[in-house]
Amino acid sequence: MATAVKICGITRVEDALAAARAGAHAIGLVFYARSPRCVTPGRAAEIIRALPPFITTVGLFVDAPAEAVRATLAEARVELLQFHGAETPEFCRKFDRPYLKAVRMRPGVDLLQYARDYHDAKALLLDNYVEGLHGGSGAAFDWSLIPRGLPLPIILSGGLTPENVMDAVRRVRPSAVDVSSGVESTKGVKDAARIAAFIKGVRSADV
Repeated sequence: MATAVKICGITRVEDALAAARAGAHAIGLVFYARSPRCVTPGRAAEIIRALPPFITTVGLFVDAPAEAVRATLAEARVELLQFHGAETPEFCRKFDRPYLKAVRMRPGVDLLQYARDYHDAKALLLDNYVEGLHGGSGAAFDWSLIPRGLPLPIILSGGLTPENVMDAVRRVRPSAVDVSSGVESTKGVKDAARIAAFIKGVRSADV
């Protein structure tokens, strides 16, 4: 199967449309106030309305209270949830939507245990561990930490760019890749040319 592509940290309609035109399968909308890519539910709803069909919308939360998640989803009707904090499996299942569980990778992380605990997740999203940050760090982790034979699909994130994504896909063979800072001109503002180059690199790796 072709490697799917998610462009995360979308804050503008024009960036969402650039991702769609370039062939992205999904866009990510960040609902985490400490992120420079955070959007309000109202802005997210505007972006969602502008998208063409068949682009999956993903809402990213970091240790948000359940009532805050529900209030956001009432206004911004994303299709897939991404939990990027210390959310329990029980919490992730509360919202009647499929979900991804992000894992911040560093030596000693037991991905097999994560896969057992979050067995109903659509995938594990593997990002780099950077103290105080929950994604968007621009730094890669050691891909050799990923064990073979995980029972859940993998979404590879963390430090991916148009320059290294071909090698990443060929080495890891993830189900999908996720990029944010690697295709930006400034924090929260995407570069359409870098999005296109990133997706071209993924397609080249799939050949």
